[in-house]
Amino acid sequence: MLYLSQILIAHQDLDSFDQLMELVEEHARQGERFFRMDVKPQYSDTPENWEDRLEAAFSGRV
Repeated sequence: MLYLSQILIAHQDLDSFDQLMELVEEHARQGERFFRMDVKPQYSDTPENWEDRLEAAFSGRV
């Protein structure tokens, strides 16, 4: 199980929501099967529909 908080802690150098989306996509390509969004990303460009967008990135619908 991949947790969003794990990604954010491991990659504190991320500067934007778009960078986070790319990283979520990469984890999905590497074989992660389950993704849980347990925290809200605190980037200035985080959209209101951030959960939908991250889920789409993880499931390959972007």
